[in-house]
Order: sequence, then C-alpha cells, then structure tokens
Amino acid sequence: MSADLLSQVRRRRTFAIISHPDAGKTTLTEKLLLFSGAIQIAGSVKARKASRHATSDWMEIEKQRGISVASSVMQMEYRDCVINLLDTPGHQDFSEDTYRVLTAVDAALMVIDAANGVEPQTRRLLQVCRARNTPILTFVNKMDREVQEPLALMDEIERELGMGVVPFTWPVGMAKHFGGVLDLRRDQMRVFSPGEDRHHDDDEIVDGVNNPVLADRFGMSYEQAAGEIELVQEAAPAFDEDEFLAGRQTPMFFGSAINNFGVKEVLDALVELAPAPGSRMAIQREVKPEEPKFSGVVFKIQANMDPAHRDRIAFLRVASGHFERGMRLKVVRSGKELRPNSVVSFLSQRRELLDEAFAGDIIGIPNHGVLQLGDTITEGEALQFTGLPFFAPEMFRAVEVADPLKTKQLRAGLTQLGEEGAIQVFRPAAGSVLLLGAVGQLQFEVVAHRLEHEYGVRARIQPVRYNVARWVTCPEENGGAKELQRFIDHNAHRVAYDAVNAPCVLLEYAGELRAMQDNWPKIKFHALREHAGLMFQQRLEA
Repeated sequence: MSADLLSQVRRRRTFAIISHPDAGKTTLTEKLLLFSGAIQIAGSVKARKASRHATSDWMEIEKQRGISVASSVMQMEYRDCVINLLDTPGHQDFSEDTYRVLTAVDAALMVIDAANGVEPQTRRLLQVCRARNTPILTFVNKMDREVQEPLALMDEIERELGMGVVPFTWPVGMAKHFGGVLDLRRDQMRVFSPGEDRHHDDDEIVDGVNNPVLADRFGMSYEQAAGEIELVQEAAPAFDEDEFLAGRQTPMFFGSAINNFGVKEVLDALVELAPAPGSRMAIQREVKPEEPKFSGVVFKIQANMDPAHRDRIAFLRVASGHFERGMRLKVVRSGKELRPNSVVSFLSQRRELLDEAFAGDIIGIPNHGVLQLGDTITEGEALQFTGLPFFAPEMFRAVEVADPLKTKQLRAGLTQLGEEGAIQVFRPAAGSVLLLGAVGQLQFEVVAHRLEHEYGVRARIQPVRYNVARWVTCPEENGGAKELQRFIDHNAHRVAYDAVNAPCVLLEYAGELRAMQDNWPKIKFHALREHAGLMFQQRLEA
C-alpha cells in the first residue's frame, strides 16, 4: 500500500442526499455546490417559471415538472476533500433508484421539512440506511417559514426514526422572527438575512452563544432558544462518533437552503464527520479501499444523458485501488475485457474526462450494453460485490408501439431503459407483447415521455391483470434446472423473463401465490433479486 494511495482515499467523502418530496433536497444540493465553489449561480427547482434549472435536474421531464426523477452525481472539492455527492429522487415511485444509490455511498444527508416533520418517504429511506448502518446527518430546512417548534421536531425524529439526535446548531425564532442559528460547537451565532441565488461570504457572526448582545437584539426569540438549548444539553446525549458511524445517532442542523443559510455548517460537518471510504464485502472476501488493485461496482446506468449521441453511461463506485484511464479491466460476470479511454467525472449532466480515480469516487464509463447494473469490474480478480437490489414490481402494464414501423425503436428504447433500472421490462414466455413492471404509476409516465422524446416512439401503455410478481429459482438439491424448467413449461402463460433472462411468475392475487407455493414446494419464490439473476437476498426477505 502506497502512502499516496492511502492519502487519496482519506480525502474522499461520498454521500447521498435523501428526503421526502418537496423538503428542499435538490435546493440544498445546489447550495452545497455553490458553497464549495463548484458552481457560481444556483438554479431554481421550480422549473416552469425559472430561467435556470437545478444543476442536478437535467432530464427534460424534471425541468417540466420541477421534480427529480433520476439520481444525479456531482463531484466537487472543499477543504482539501474530494466530495462525491449523489442527489436522489424524493418521489416514492423512484425508490428503487434511490435504494441502489444508497449501496454506493458511505454516508447520507437527510433533509427534513421543518413544517411537516418526518414524512413517509423519509421513514422508508431511513430503513434502508439503518439496514446498512449508514451514518446520517440531518438538516432541518425552511426555518424562514412558520414551522414546528425545534424541540418537537427533535423529539419526532428520535421517536419516528429510532435514533439519538444531537443538535449541532439551534434556531433562534422562525418565519419572520427567524434570527439565525446558534452554532453549539463553535460557540457563536450566524445571523440570518434573506439570501439570493448567489453565494456571499458576508454573513454576520456574533461570538458567544450566551452573549448578552444577542438577548438585547433578538429578545424573546433568543430567550426561548437559550432555554431550549439548556434543556437539550441536559437531556440529550453527547455526540458519540462511534454511535454516529454505526447509524444510531445523527447530528442535527437547522437552516434555510433557499436563502443559503445554515448550508456552510452542514458542508463543514460532512467533511469533518462523514467517514472516508471503508471496506466493502464481496462474496469471496472483504475488499479494503487502500488495496493497490482496482475494483468497482456498477450501481446505476443512465441512458441518453446526451440525447444527440444516444449514449449510455455506467456509474461505477470505485471500491479499491487506483483507476487510470486506458488501464486493462475485466467485467467479472462476462469475462469481457475493457480498456476505457473516455471515462468521465460528473457535475450532473456536465462531464469532464478524468485520468485517475480512487476508492470512493464515482466515475462514468460509456457503455453500449457491455455493462449491467451490479457488474463488478476488476483488474482480473474474480470478485462479486453484493447488495444491489431489484424489487418485485407492484404494478404492470402492457406496452405496444402506436406505429408498427417503429417496433425496433420501441424494443431498443425499452432495452436501454430496462438496463438503467428506470423500469423493469418483461418478455412473456408465451406471447409477443412486452410488459412493464414498476413500483409506482409515475414510472410509466416517465417511460412514455422518454420513449417519445428520446427515442421518437409513441407507445400505448395499457393495464394488464397482473398485480403480483416473484422471481423463481430451484436449488440443485431439489432438482435444480430440470424442476425449474418443468415449472416454467407448466406455467408458461404467466411466466416472463426480465432484462437478464431471470424467470419471473406473474399473478393476479396474493392468494394465487400461496396456492402456487403449496403446489410447487421445491420452487423458491423471491420478492427481491440481486443483479444478473445470480443471487437472491433471502436473508433480507426472512
């Protein structure tokens, strides 16, 4: 292990921003980029009226609707650290993309709307983070509005999310009486003034949380805040780094992202508290980030980031070693060799060619079907990283092309969208009409929009009778491939194959599934599939 490699690994911070829709996640993403110096002007998320769009919302449908429907990746430098920031969709219909992104990060920044508190999607995302023991920092946003009392928010986060909360900053007032935040670690107050898109370094700082000047200036708001801090410091646990790194304790910050306020404290905390890249488990062994040999895993594929070139980019999390442009690599699943010469780093849709990368970095490899979600890439060692999930769809639609002459484009478009995980595409064992599987209705709308605008295909998307799906396997001790083929032949009218040819049974009712399990005791039915149909995470389903 070289000292330089270890030094580069320790500089990395890789984290995702997660929240319920409309909590201000994409706005905060923009402001973190602004404060790090990565961009000069932040874009508005409210796309219909805005002349600028958020850097992280690059897809046309995102600009039209003002929502994030795809994860985006941004790299920036701040305080001698290289930060890889992943903005995730907040909408629950795109939770699969978010879950896969969370397998590629070392920490998460949770954004809470101070008016609405802990919302359903926040709970779901936290369950995924907790299952992976991901360290979490919490930013309570929109303090410039009429919101819940900070003590009530703190109690709700502790109760709903089952984790200890340690305030690092505390608000003085709210809405029109919002005076700023008291920084409990640095013993000072950052005074609030409504901001703009541009980043100013002229915030007023007053030394001393107990400075009598603050009581004179902010009156009742300050007195209430001082009393709350006294209560919190007596009752709340002290910050424990081990508890934080285990995902059992979260530092809490208050602010207003739209006004550039409270953002710097969060950015500083990410650099100081979030862990550098750690070891990652492969089936064969534990892989340490400072190992000299390169390895990485594909956790996302995005089609048409540059529609003019019909490109497909595989997003790869570097797990170990030192990547150099043009180096000889192996796709473990297929055994194919890669020598990528046009690997890129990202600022959302904008990219730069990169010459090297280290553990923790997210790099993009142009890809024309060679790479799939979950693929492990190494310098030759046969490793297989685990944990990239595909969930059984809960909604199904049949898809047909409006113009039969464009059938080829429809299949090409669906193949690419299926590869990137935007939708699950199923090919029935009997029949020619392709089926789409999704977690939520909005996924179908996005696919129809992208087929039309990126592939020039107008598609008819129609309801079908299926509501339940399970992937099927048969262990060798139960007859293996022969028994599985017997099952498929017997149920050909309701078996379909997914993008990697893993067989799946489609049913109308949960009761049918129970009956099928009784009738076919040797067959295993799975609600969760890992990549390439090779493994199933039965331990997660148990």
